Amino acid sequence: MGVIISLIVTVLENLNGFLKTDKEIIKMAKTFKANRFQILTKIVLPANISTFINSLKVNIGLSLVGVISGEFLVSKAGLGYLIVYGGQVFKLDLVMTSVIILGIVAGIMYGGVLLLEKFILKSRTS
Repeated sequence: MGVIISLIVTVLENLNGFLKTDKEIIKMAKTFKANRFQILTKIVLPANISTFINSLKVNIGLSLVGVISGEFLVSKAGLGYLIVYGGQVFKLDLVMTSVIILGIVAGIMYGGVLLLEKFILKSRTS
């Protein structure tokens, strides 16, 4: 479920970024006889690195929502199961602990994407 939610948003966001690539640069590359693969690898992909990073940032939250909602429905273990079980037996500590763990995991994953972004942008400028 998490993959389906993330995939739709990623495809649409990256398509929008590809379509907004500067048409003049693509036209210039075509005048120098660049083929489609060269245009993709040398112009379109480097111009959309920030779009890829932004879609990763958005997908962290979306994938966690998808996984937890899937666990709500069919799981016998996991954080989603603990949230549902804690709500059913009125154990707020289970619910809140699970939500705090989810927040920590999301923060760590977001921090990893920020480090990846810094690394890519640093290597791109040098």
